[in-house]
Amino acid sequence: MVKKEAKFKECVAFGVRIKDLRTEMNLTQEKFAHKAKIHRTYLVGIETGSRNPTLTMIHQLAKALKVDASWLV
Repeated sequence: MVKKEAKFKECVAFGVRIKDLRTEMNLTQEKFAHKAKIHRTYLVGIETGSRNPTLTMIHQLAKALKVDASWLV
């Protein structure tokens, strides 16, 4: 049996924000992950709120989205 990770509401909200901005840019998960220099499955984890990205990752995502990191959180 695989243990399911608990999702924090802050991570879920952050993931929704990333997904909304990504879709506004008309980017697939694969294209955005390539642009952000991360693996697509890691992006899926962020967008679903099952990952808790580091500050460095938040800045990396912001750069790929062409927004300020503070605007994401």
